[in-house]
Amino acid sequence: MSTFVDGPGALLEGRTALVTGGGAGIGAATSRLLARHGARVFVVDIDAEGAAATAGEITAAGGAATPVSCDVTDGAQVEDLRAVVLEAGGGLDVLVNNVGDWIRNVGNFADGGPDHWEDLHRVNFFHILLVTRAFLPTMTGAGRGSIVNVSSVEGLRGYPVDPVYAAYKAAAVHFTRSLAVQVGSHGVRVNGIGPDVTESLQVPYSRWIPAEQQAMWPLWVPVGRMGHPDDQARAVLFLASDLSSFVTGHTIPTDGGTLAGGGWYRSTRVERGWTNRPVDP
Repeated sequence: MSTFVDGPGALLEGRTALVTGGGAGIGAATSRLLARHGARVFVVDIDAEGAAATAGEITAAGGAATPVSCDVTDGAQVEDLRAVVLEAGGGLDVLVNNVGDWIRNVGNFADGGPDHWEDLHRVNFFHILLVTRAFLPTMTGAGRGSIVNVSSVEGLRGYPVDPVYAAYKAAAVHFTRSLAVQVGSHGVRVNGIGPDVTESLQVPYSRWIPAEQQAMWPLWVPVGRMGHPDDQARAVLFLASDLSSFVTGHTIPTDGGTLAGGGWYRSTRVERGWTNRPVDP
């Protein structure tokens, strides 16, 4: 696999990785990068075609990947996923809990309700518990492993657009911190990333930002541009590999500096409410 790597050498040679939501966006970029660094990757997605497409790209480029169709918010399907992975690979070295979605904007908190809260819970936090519980015993039993939870910068700051979404993203951050302390002596590290302003299926900035506003990225983001899925994948690779062997319990804001530099602004546009891209707030 070393000839498949663009860089100093394979960081995950001989290891097995699983990426949820691996069929597109950040998950697909992460799957491709982990494979380029030698990992055998299980590309897991509710979209079977997306999982197959990502796995196909990896194998065509010389890597090893297996697509698995699974709804990771469903306990029974997660147990089936566990059986597939452990029977095929014998263990799991890297688990990337990447699935998440803000689903829809319901307006103010009082405009939502239990059904919406439950949807947000299952897709942003509950699945992390399900999938981690399914694979953690094999990691602790082997005395090694790295778990990377994809939260959001909105779990690290106030998010007036949807406080419930922010609460579940914050739950992922604190679960990461707390589980890391619990399992550290078993050789398992638990970390996370908190993306912001990054192109994805849920936030397609390339379509949202009109051409006349593209030049404003340096005003919105300290690094001067929007993020790309590969930016997030590189951070995951760092946390998955031995480069971060003394790092656990942390969620890295992979946000181009937005958390450090500012936040959300009240908008005068009734249909918007809040904006993190103040052109005419």
